[in-house]
Amino acid sequence: MSDKLLDIKNLTIHYITEDGIVKAVNGIDLDLKKGETLGLVGETGAGKTTTALGIMRLVPNPPGKVLSGEIYFEGKDILKSSEAEMRKIRGNKISMIFQDPMTSLNPVMTVGEQISEVIEIHEGLSRQEAMEKAKKMLELVGIPGARYVDYPHQFSGGMKQRVVIAIALACNPQLLIADEPTTALDVTIQAQVLEMMKNLKKEFETAMILITHDLGVVAEVCDKVAIMYGGEVIESAYLEDLFNNPKHPYTVGLFGSIPNLDEEVERLSPIKGLMPDPTNLPSGCPFHPRCPKATELCKTQVPKNTDLGNGHKVRCLIYEGLVEA
Repeated sequence: MSDKLLDIKNLTIHYITEDGIVKAVNGIDLDLKKGETLGLVGETGAGKTTTALGIMRLVPNPPGKVLSGEIYFEGKDILKSSEAEMRKIRGNKISMIFQDPMTSLNPVMTVGEQISEVIEIHEGLSRQEAMEKAKKMLELVGIPGARYVDYPHQFSGGMKQRVVIAIALACNPQLLIADEPTTALDVTIQAQVLEMMKNLKKEFETAMILITHDLGVVAEVCDKVAIMYGGEVIESAYLEDLFNNPKHPYTVGLFGSIPNLDEEVERLSPIKGLMPDPTNLPSGCPFHPRCPKATELCKTQVPKNTDLGNGHKVRCLIYEGLVEA
């Protein structure tokens, strides 16, 4: 346990709504060491953000409910922590950069006040000291400290995202969860923000979970990758291993739908069909309706997590020897 900063075991989170039960996360296992970056990849609706909210204990209840599982952070199961204990952890030991910087900031507070607030709450500094540290944090993310007194509407989208990152890193968290931090930004700003996050991560030795559906971003930033589909982690491995040797038909399909500059192909081979509806997941393997290798057995048998060695795990009946490759 000692070298693992975060260890998630069999986490299941469902949303109970009038239209049915949304099975957002279904028995996932993940772990992360200090200073490591894990890329959580999947299509929209795969359960990535719900997993992050589960770690932060911010799943809205109702309708959300953590049905089972354990989330060990620094050796302690935070699902058993009180709300008062969680308030000390959030923003201090675990920080989250939310998906949209436009809605993450309070429009009636200056950006400086929003950074200072976190520092005052968690580090017990005086208002003046917190203000000085907030100015340093702004400069660290490439914004002049003098803009401490400006309001969010005076910043561009890329600058707002930098402010959100400054708030998240203000208390040197051990774990940073970044939920698609570059989605709302144009490509050049994306590259700058990712480069900055990499440098800050090195400087603060922060572990990070990067949620994205962009495999290019994952290749740039991550040490490990977990591929999510239908609320399950269907394949996880170290970055090079997964990129050079993808095993699950879904992962192979993801790479098949990306243009490769080294290969001349007439057409890309996208994955057929659509992501399953989480209120009505297929029986057996959730990927079987779209899988080119699916057999009758795949429709009924739920795949186990098979360990292929060197930290490479995959949920597929092929690797249990029950279906031909």
